Amino acid sequence: MTIHQSHPFPTPDDPVRRLRGRLGGTVTLWTSSRAGEGAGLTVSSLMVANGDPARLLALLDPDSDLAETLSETGRAVVQLLSWRHRDLADAFAGTAPAPGGPFRMGDFEETAWGPRLADATTWAGVALESATSVGWSELVTVVLEEIVVGEEDEPLLHRRGRYVR
Repeated sequence: MTIHQSHPFPTPDDPVRRLRGRLGGTVTLWTSSRAGEGAGLTVSSLMVANGDPARLLALLDPDSDLAETLSETGRAVVQLLSWRHRDLADAFAGTAPAPGGPFRMGDFEETAWGPRLADATTWAGVALESATSVGWSELVTVVLEEIVVGEEDEPLLHRRGRYVR
């Protein structure tokens, strides 16, 4: 992991990133594991497609440990983060230090899909359906196999490069 001296995703000269930043959305944490080693990534570029079965589409960093682990295992946990998780979100995004790794910054429980943040009230167990390169990202489509929807009193929202309440 690299801790950047400046913002790792500058946007002044990139109108596409500036447009995406204005859309905003709830921050999710995607986690997966293989051979007892966890991988995770903070993701806010996603959408739900209802159907039978329902699906979740997301843009992942193709160079991330999560993309590699998800590709190998075909399974992950997607959890919605709350305001109290903002430091955890930064650690999994690689923009803040995480001594010992970001999984040490929270309590995680093992599930059939991978590690789940124990205090995440809304989460889904997903199975990889497809992955396609789109621009500089990997568009993954996952099938929603289990969904737990809880109270979201203070969702962690991301807009224009910042967390908002």
